[in-house]
Amino acid sequence: GITKSQFHVAMGKLCMRDIYAQLRGSVRDKKGCWFITRIRYQFIPQMIFLNSLFGYLALLIVVKWCTGSQADLYHVMIYMFLSPTDDLGENQLFWGQRPLQILLLLLAIVAVPWMLFPKPFILRKRHTERFQGRTYGMLGTSEIDLDVEPDSARQHVEDFNFSEIFVHQMIHSIEFILGAVSNTASYLRLWALSLAHSELSTVFYEKVLLLAWGYENIVIRLLGLAVFAFATAFILLMMETLSAFLHALRLHWVEFQGKFYHGDGYKFRPFSFATLSNEDD
Repeated sequence: GITKSQFHVAMGKLCMRDIYAQLRGSVRDKKGCWFITRIRYQFIPQMIFLNSLFGYLALLIVVKWCTGSQADLYHVMIYMFLSPTDDLGENQLFWGQRPLQILLLLLAIVAVPWMLFPKPFILRKRHTERFQGRTYGMLGTSEIDLDVEPDSARQHVEDFNFSEIFVHQMIHSIEFILGAVSNTASYLRLWALSLAHSELSTVFYEKVLLLAWGYENIVIRLLGLAVFAFATAFILLMMETLSAFLHALRLHWVEFQGKFYHGDGYKFRPFSFATLSNEDD
């Protein structure tokens, strides 16, 4: 789950077009400074926030598996926020864990304003520097209407809306923080499904197969075996197949494509001679 989230951030910030370049084409210059801004003020703080919390959780899970510790990871993560300076006691997995948790918590807190505030102000500063001194008054003899001319200086200056860009950045930051928590926690449903599968398997085995096998009657044994086979093949296997399909569909459609897919472009029109003849008419 952590690796998938990191891949989402990399895809959304390194490979796809900038949302502000789509909203306001005037804020992107020819040197591609918007890409450097996105790396510094979106990609880096998002990776810091993600790895400071959930990357650390993945590290704790690996350490617990390797050492066989009985530490309660839920307690560790909850009190990392509530009481970061308290002694961990029996939940300590390695030396220096408490100072490391305090450092990671501070990094996560700093990453939130880092991804929220700098980019809108930097875009406004670049826009102001780019169009400084390029607005001219309308001449009475001019035949060009600056209000309707698409490439006029007036439209470029009025095209930049700082409040709109700041609101978009705030929504994007809040969505990332909430999505990082919800998308990572959504993997708990796999644990719940595996637990339900294990309990149902135990119930069918003990209450159907073993119970039927305790009788000396061959008919009861065959009936119990048939019920157990039906429950295993049609209930457990079908439930597991359906849950795996639905979870994979949700991961791809909601969590994966939601990071970079915009659904823009134009409608696909396949080649057709009838369409060409209608256009000629």
